[in-house]
Amino acid sequence: MSKPVVYTDHANTVLLERGLNPAWVERVLREPQWIEPDRIDPAVVRYFGAVPERDGCYLRVAAVETPVNFRIVSVFLDRRARPK
Repeated sequence: MSKPVVYTDHANTVLLERGLNPAWVERVLREPQWIEPDRIDPAVVRYFGAVPERDGCYLRVAAVETPVNFRIVSVFLDRRARPK
């Protein structure tokens, strides 16, 4: 992934509130364990990856890929997520 990662205000807020590291977000974007389309907005893609630093919980990164960057819409630890 050579595109820059840009965080929305909401994404920056939840990173701080939830104690999430932006490096985890970028790691999941580069090497997702699986990807799903968003159920509501077709422009948004959900990237999932385990975070060993958080006991292997899965991080869900909702992002929009544009020709110039990845725009992070939201991010959270998804305790119900399971690989397909």
